[in-house]
Amino acid sequence: MRSAALFGLALVSLALVLAATATGSPSAPAQAGACAKANLDLVQDGKLTLATDNPAFPPWWGGGETRKPWKVSNPYSGQGYESAVAYAVARRLGFSKRQVEWRAVPFAQSYRPGSKNFDWYMAQVSYAPERDRAVDFSNAYYYVNQALVGRRGTPIAGARSIRALRGYRLGAQLGTTSYQYIVNHVKPSSRPLAYDTNDLAVQALKNGQIDGIVVDLPTAFYVTAVQVEDGVIVGQFPNRGSRERFGMVFETGSTLKRCVNRALNRLWSNGTIKGLQNRWLARVGGAPVLR
Repeated sequence: MRSAALFGLALVSLALVLAATATGSPSAPAQAGACAKANLDLVQDGKLTLATDNPAFPPWWGGGETRKPWKVSNPYSGQGYESAVAYAVARRLGFSKRQVEWRAVPFAQSYRPGSKNFDWYMAQVSYAPERDRAVDFSNAYYYVNQALVGRRGTPIAGARSIRALRGYRLGAQLGTTSYQYIVNHVKPSSRPLAYDTNDLAVQALKNGQIDGIVVDLPTAFYVTAVQVEDGVIVGQFPNRGSRERFGMVFETGSTLKRCVNRALNRLWSNGTIKGLQNRWLARVGGAPVLR
């Protein structure tokens, strides 16, 4: 009887090991309690519905225009920093890559009040108190500095201080912290121009309608490497007040936020976030600071 009992226990143990192998891995353990996959409050049962802006630009996204309707990059690729972080969090929550769906949502709509058709949104959305009153933000997945892009050979390219920028025409995407940085801290003599998309701001710079655009630093490297042939990073700006951070955006009251924060905390502590930054944002940091 004892041998039979031990044999039965061995079979049970083997079944548990096989079940664990089928549903997870050491790098993506199954979550318990409210954060168990089956208990998550999602837009679609059994799927993560994520969203970002379109076009989706490197270094935040990658993979090229390989899937409609995505332009420039393909969020499904897992390439680029934000896409890689999204899938790393998804794995921590127990979702495979096939169980993640992406939707195109304009940047400014992500933090408007009201119900959302996504579980979370990622498109370099910086936390701000006024935004946080309309939506919920996750913990940081990236800490960011703003930067100024000009054109090589123009007077603004020689600027070495914030004060030296005040006589120039500056622009940025509407509703971004980049635009607010110009208004609140650069304080140019002429009102900065706001554009519906970053593409339009870049085009205005290329056309000579403005002297410089303000974007986050990783985007500045992409603009100067790909979008503006004679583009140059004039410099990056120091943070003012609390450190600026990017967070996932959730509908107000989303219970998913707590589980995502738990996943992010683990990805920070085990070095995953640092590794993804080294892979996708390795060029960031080489710009002079404008003070």
